[in-house]
Amino acid sequence: MSLNFDKLEVVSEFNKIQVRETDENGKYWRRILYPDMDVSSEVQEIKDTAEELWTDEVKEAWTKYQEEQAKMEGGSNEGEQFGQSNFKG
Repeated sequence: MSLNFDKLEVVSEFNKIQVRETDENGKYWRRILYPDMDVSSEVQEIKDTAEELWTDEVKEAWTKYQEEQAKMEGGSNEGEQFGQSNFKG
């Protein structure tokens, strides 16, 4: 399945990048990119947005948040680790 970039939105205080893509049937697919992710293979608009918004301060805050969540959940923050979802719409 081939997906084509459609648009992006920045969400939360950690400047997560929500990406919307379309498949060959016109269905929408969404995924979230987090400040600790490698975006070097993404389209230029995503790379530029990440470079602008994912400052060292944002990355440090994101890392601290993940560590705090892991402690609260007994060491598992598995849900925050996955950067893709199959939400449609």
